[in-house]
Amino acid sequence: MRKFRSTERYVATRELEVAVNAAVALQRPLLVKGEPGTGKTVLAQEIAHSLGLPLIEWHIKSTTKAQQGLYEYDAVSRLRDGQLGDERVRDISNYIVKGKLWEAFESDTPVVLLIDEIDKADIEFPNDLLLELDRMQFHVYETRQTVVAKHRPIVVITSNNEKELPDAFLRRCFFHFIRFPDRETMERILQAHYPDLRAELAREALEVFFRIREVGELKKKPATSELLDWLKLLMIEDMPPEALRSSDLKVALPPLYGALLKNEQDVHLFERLAFLSRARRQ
Repeated sequence: MRKFRSTERYVATRELEVAVNAAVALQRPLLVKGEPGTGKTVLAQEIAHSLGLPLIEWHIKSTTKAQQGLYEYDAVSRLRDGQLGDERVRDISNYIVKGKLWEAFESDTPVVLLIDEIDKADIEFPNDLLLELDRMQFHVYETRQTVVAKHRPIVVITSNNEKELPDAFLRRCFFHFIRFPDRETMERILQAHYPDLRAELAREALEVFFRIREVGELKKKPATSELLDWLKLLMIEDMPPEALRSSDLKVALPPLYGALLKNEQDVHLFERLAFLSRARRQ
């Protein structure tokens, strides 16, 4: 199998490339952590693209149960069909709904399986998947069949650190923390997404972006995804680079700041800092 490499559309650090390829070689799930907006979910998509494999995505919610990843038995539909005299009720397999793990296990080719934001679910969720991810098989009690993976999928698990994951689960994963990109890496990311971006606009935008992130009181620091959205708007508006310059970038609200600041507390913080800065100059 080919090795994962950074592509024209996804800039991966050397450490991230090593982590992905190590997880594949060890046949362990790759657990990826990092602040929101650093490309954890996109990583799974790019692994699939880079290796030429199908992608199966399982996006976790607070109500998601591990059993749903395997299968669900639709007893309500079977009861209704039985009341209506439907012949389908004779075969219980008609009411077994396959989950994402089942899809991955029965695929005729290896796949990349994304389990996205696992920390949103109940604390028992990761432990409930331990056996299936270890043995690459599970039992369907209603039909008395055992589903065994035809090919071991490449499992990518993302977490935003909303809650701690169990030690038993962590031991079975290869872990990588995606550090926030430095300025040089961010320049490569911008070039990958917007090859026609003017160098001067990119330079001024990055200056504003990193200055905003330096403000310690921010409730939510803007991440890569916010920067990309902001730059897209600046390009659409044909914003001149000089419009982003300020005598004090730490306290001035930039144009179209709604793409960068995502809550009223942070907006009010900058407005207050700007007011205090003006008051000191007077």
